[in-house]
Amino acid sequence: MSIGGDGSLTIADALHQKGLKVVGVPKTIDNDLDKTYTTFGFDTAVGFATECLDRLHSTAESHQRVMVVEVMGRYAGWIALHAGIAGNAHAILIPEIAFDIEKVAAKIREREASGHLYSIVVVAEGATPKDGALDVVAAAEVGHAERLGGIGEHVAHDLGASTGKETRVVVLGHLLRGGSPTSFDRLAALRFGAGAVRALEAGHSGVMVSLGVSGVSYGA
Repeated sequence: MSIGGDGSLTIADALHQKGLKVVGVPKTIDNDLDKTYTTFGFDTAVGFATECLDRLHSTAESHQRVMVVEVMGRYAGWIALHAGIAGNAHAILIPEIAFDIEKVAAKIREREASGHLYSIVVVAEGATPKDGALDVVAAAEVGHAERLGGIGEHVAHDLGASTGKETRVVVLGHLLRGGSPTSFDRLAALRFGAGAVRALEAGHSGVMVSLGVSGVSYGA
């Protein structure tokens, strides 16, 4: 069995092409694998990020600040989107949609005018402004994807300059990984593992187990 995200499963597929019997198990907090309802690890990451947003509402409101919360998500904004909605963020910036910082600033000014003197902005690390580029800390090399970071600081700086409000940045980063898994992720991992064993027993290879509305299945 190969347990992991797109990188691990790409390697697993290459091993399958060379004749090794391999079944993939989808594990990534980014939830960015196709053909499965979810990957285990995602629910745990979203739960932690949501709890952090709940806590930040209190301090942002008491100090009347704009809080920019940067979360993981190079190319997929699932964590930012789900945690942002669940945690009642006022703006969510994701890699899939280039953002206009002035529209975000306008939302903050609109809230200010209506008496809401604070705002929470969630931004995925791979989010990019219109006509902008990724904030790359280290370029990609063999065996390692490019390392991103800094978009939270840039968004906070631009929002502060545009709105005149004090802005602070919180980077959750690797805090989203590991820790105590949710019951959903524990059960999902158990079901995926059992499904992978059944697939191997049935003689399958070069497939990934997945979770759908009807339960765990496997396919190429």
